[in-house]
Amino acid sequence: MQMRFKLILFLLLVLGPVSAAKPNFVVIFIDDMGYGDIGPFGSTGNDTPYLDQMAREGMKLTSFYAAPVCSASRAQLLTGSYAPRVSVPGVFFPAGRNGLNPDEKTIADYLKGLGYATACVGKWHIGDQVEFLPTRQGFDSYFGIPYSNDMQRNSAETGKRVTPLIRNEKVAQLLEDEGQRRVTREYTGEAVAFIKREAKAARPFFLYLPHTAMHVPIFPHEDFVGSSRNGVYGDWVKEVDWSVGEVLKALDSTGVSEDTLVIFTSDNGPWASKGKMGGVSGPLRGAKGGTLEGGVRVPTIAWWPGRIKAGTASDAVTGTTDLLPTLVKLAGGKPDPEIKIDGYDMTQVLDGKAEQTKREAWYYFGGNTLQAIRSGPWKLALTAQSIGMGLKERPEDLKRSGRLYNLDEEIGEKTDVSAKHPEVVARLTALAEAMSIDIKNNKRPAGRVDNPVTLYPTTQKRRGASKRGKPLQWSKVKKGDVYSSERVPNVVKGAFKFSGIIESEGQLEEVILGHGGTQVGYSLYLSGGDLVFAVSTGQDHLERVRTPIGNGKTKFVAGLDTTGHLFVQLGYAEPVRSKTGKHWITKAPQEKCSIGFDEGHPVDPKGPKAKFSGKILQLQME
Repeated sequence: MQMRFKLILFLLLVLGPVSAAKPNFVVIFIDDMGYGDIGPFGSTGNDTPYLDQMAREGMKLTSFYAAPVCSASRAQLLTGSYAPRVSVPGVFFPAGRNGLNPDEKTIADYLKGLGYATACVGKWHIGDQVEFLPTRQGFDSYFGIPYSNDMQRNSAETGKRVTPLIRNEKVAQLLEDEGQRRVTREYTGEAVAFIKREAKAARPFFLYLPHTAMHVPIFPHEDFVGSSRNGVYGDWVKEVDWSVGEVLKALDSTGVSEDTLVIFTSDNGPWASKGKMGGVSGPLRGAKGGTLEGGVRVPTIAWWPGRIKAGTASDAVTGTTDLLPTLVKLAGGKPDPEIKIDGYDMTQVLDGKAEQTKREAWYYFGGNTLQAIRSGPWKLALTAQSIGMGLKERPEDLKRSGRLYNLDEEIGEKTDVSAKHPEVVARLTALAEAMSIDIKNNKRPAGRVDNPVTLYPTTQKRRGASKRGKPLQWSKVKKGDVYSSERVPNVVKGAFKFSGIIESEGQLEEVILGHGGTQVGYSLYLSGGDLVFAVSTGQDHLERVRTPIGNGKTKFVAGLDTTGHLFVQLGYAEPVRSKTGKHWITKAPQEKCSIGFDEGHPVDPKGPKAKFSGKILQLQME
């Protein structure tokens, strides 16, 4: 008996660390799903029985934050750092030069080093060049669409608009629109097969499942079309919920559910400007593309039957940046102390042992600009804010900076209480200034390739090719027009100017012209009684030059001269120039040129968003 006891004790000592199995992780990342789009967060129009089950058996995280747009959110989740820190402030496009730097240490990198099997199944969208794909970022395998499903290009073979479905680093299929209806089902099949294979091998695993849904265009599988009470959007929500159910069933059938943490969340708020094809923010104000709560607070559920108490909820201020330190700790590792991250371990929150993480504040970045900050219940708007991508009219209150909200008392961000709490404004302002300095001093570069290519042969000319689109007939340009970059004169690393005549009355805060976005581009607008010309160079720098403008008809010229100085000139007056030169635009703007407004992400985040109400009598660019 004594010998047997000693043997058992020996085995416990030797095998103890092995028998305490490392947990598995599944992160389900939905695209453009709003806070009010699922049952656990108040939806009455969408059917989500499996997500309802997740919430009953797990924990709702009601103050969980992402970034305002796709690529930025994905970079934050995988690196544990705010998107500007890793130089992914906006959205990447097909065949772009930049992507998430392969030198970044992602969740997958850490977990792979700790003995995990790692798989990415779904939408990647942090660089489509081979150097940036999941297999170069810590994942053993990849299956999915490398960017948003609306970024189709014309196939050189068929001439039809297609989206690539990638297997590891090769194109497996080119999907025409109707082919996208299979995507959610195929993602789910891949995910379930991975779970079953790794569970059978008794190997800990990390499954990153970023769905293409709910991004426009909406393509539910035929089996789900007409199955909901909320049109095709509701049909796709229902299919996503089905997919969640299949994952949970696979975990249960393989006997690993009690050893697996599942996180369900979204990359940003709903694309509200798409109407019935977009989701809803529920009680929150704002939508995708903005830093109001509706743009970045996302529906999130944590499920772990073996550890998380069923039917619980936490209002802890948490977010995508927290997944890396949390998962790495649970796996028995530690984040590299030499790499600056912004996330906090939220294990104590998930265990119900703490009301908050050690975070002092959450920082809301729009592009590279810090637009707001939250500490406890207090949220301070540091700049003007957009109501959401594609929503052109901005309420008057959002044009003001310095607004303070108590989110515990009013989640909808309507009542500015800054005058009543100047000490809170001062404290949050100081924190924001410190973070801005920290990002500037501890910023890491994005990855870059010199000669980007499309993943498959297309009819689109490579960016920088000699042949451009049909030039604009500037005499026919009018307010409301939108033109592709190929039809506008090349502005990369060279001088350019545009001239014209406008007519306006009053001191306006409106956009006359915008080309590009926050990362790179230029815009002309009226603000504070001035005509302002702004250039975002593509190197995290924005330069402005301005001159006072009166009412009535005004002749103007603005641009970059041969020394890279910005200039703006009214009539025959002396031009006003920037103090420094060499403010070259370093890469072609990827967003379109819009007349009378600034479509998509604004070139100047601090500039106005309203459409030009005056007249554009003449406009020419060269």
